[in-house]
Amino acid sequence: MSDLRDQAPGAALEAAPYDALLLLSFGGPEGPDDVVPFLENVTRGRGIPRERLKEVGQHYFLFGGVSPINEQNRALLDALRKDFAQNSLDLPVHWGNRNWAPYLTDTLREMAQAGHRRIAVLTTSAYASYSGCRQYRENLADALAALEAEGIEPPRVDKLRHYFNHPGFVRPMIDGVLAALAALPEEVRAGAHLAFTTHSIPTASADTSGPVEEHGDGGAYVSEHLDVARVIADAVREETGVQRPWELVYQSRSGAPHIPWLEPDICDHLEALHGDGAPAVVMVPIGFVSDHMEVLYDLDTEATAKAAELGLPIARSATVGADPRFAAAVRELVLERAAAERGESVERCALGALAPSHDLCPVGCCPARALRPAAAGADSPYA
Repeated sequence: MSDLRDQAPGAALEAAPYDALLLLSFGGPEGPDDVVPFLENVTRGRGIPRERLKEVGQHYFLFGGVSPINEQNRALLDALRKDFAQNSLDLPVHWGNRNWAPYLTDTLREMAQAGHRRIAVLTTSAYASYSGCRQYRENLADALAALEAEGIEPPRVDKLRHYFNHPGFVRPMIDGVLAALAALPEEVRAGAHLAFTTHSIPTASADTSGPVEEHGDGGAYVSEHLDVARVIADAVREETGVQRPWELVYQSRSGAPHIPWLEPDICDHLEALHGDGAPAVVMVPIGFVSDHMEVLYDLDTEATAKAAELGLPIARSATVGADPRFAAAVRELVLERAAAERGESVERCALGALAPSHDLCPVGCCPARALRPAAAGADSPYA
């Protein structure tokens, strides 16, 4: 069994059968005129009036109509290309979005026309869920179908495994918590609670997240987040010598009020902690790869304002972003999947109690209410 971290210095790394990597992300507006069209893309098919989208877009207008996610993806692209070059991995990296330019279909068209036939795909979502996994796979299937309709032979796409428990994703977050604790006033630091935050989703979607055998009571979505939170909390305890109370909480709810979503909300949680006498809180956005709008507004603006209203000292730890350790983790994920596709035995990196995630999403994994074709899974029409 080979360990992909133990490569001879200067040796060219073997990415075959892959000839390119696609960074697949959500996308975001890059100016005020982009906001409503972007939200129309996000909500397409739901019949939401344009005036309502203008109201929803106020979060973006507070920041000049610009979501930070595209710039953060450009930084990650640069980090990946730098890491690959420094480690002799000859693999071009491309970028496409679900909801804004550069659009996924356009990027895949360019990649196919450039001769790429087998593409590894990294999504900017680390956990199992419909919106965080299968919906990206549906978008891939839609894009491949569009290429077929244009008479272009679609390339094969393979989505890299969920990386929520990869050391290169977890360890930067541990360092982020330690830095956030150090930023708190010294007199409240030792008693600070940790609030691990992620995007709330409908409980029905959470319960059916992950493979069928993991469905029920939060499914893989909740269990994966809890495992990462536990790893980080334990590492912070070992580093500081302080056992801190922690909880997994949620943010960024956007659904109809009558549909149950995962709770508690971060702002409600802050009120509860303040009522219980907590001296300070560190918000740890483990559900997000970078500091995009859900972090910039829901945590840095809304939750921080709630803490100020309560008089509760608060700090927010950093997301992984373009940390070089995350770029190195992506390289390892590409190499392990390539080796597995070549039939080689590979040692996979993972922290915590859960095993490394599957390479191929099984049938019934993270189902949608309406069945649609999805690429890069056991049920893919593009094998």
